[in-house]
Amino acid sequence: MAQAPVVVLDTNVVLSALVFSRGSLAELRLAWQTKRCAPLVCRATAAELMRVLSYPKFKLQPEQQEELLADYLPYCRSVHLPAKPPRLPICRDLDDQVFLQLAAVGKADFLVSGDRDLLGLAGEFERNIVTVEAFILQLRQH
Repeated sequence: MAQAPVVVLDTNVVLSALVFSRGSLAELRLAWQTKRCAPLVCRATAAELMRVLSYPKFKLQPEQQEELLADYLPYCRSVHLPAKPPRLPICRDLDDQVFLQLAAVGKADFLVSGDRDLLGLAGEFERNIVTVEAFILQLRQH
C-alpha cells in the first residue's frame, strides 16, 4: 500500500494501546502517531472509548483520561454514520455492529480486533477483519 492503510480499531485494541503503552501494542500506537495508519472513529466509538477509560478498574484520573484521548483522537478521521446503516453481516454481539458500519462507511482497509465475534465475520465482510498481530505484520511489510 502506497498510502497509510485506513483502519478501524475496536475499543479494546485502542484501550490496550493507550493504557499499556509499553506493552505489545506500543508499535500500533506509534503507527497512528507517525501516520503509518489512519484510524477512523465515529461518534459512537469515541463515546465508547471515553466511557471505558473512566472504568474504576483502570484507576485513571480525569486528566489522565483526557491525555490518553489526546493521544488518539487527533490522529483519527471522523466518519459520520448514516441514520440508515448499509447492509452488513450481523455480529452476534450487537454492540460490535458499529465497528462493521464504521469500516464499511469509512471504506477502511482493515478492521482490527481481538473479538472472536468480529473476527468470525472475516469471510462474510467486504473489508479485511484481522487480529492486531496480523495488522502489525502488515504494517511492518510496508
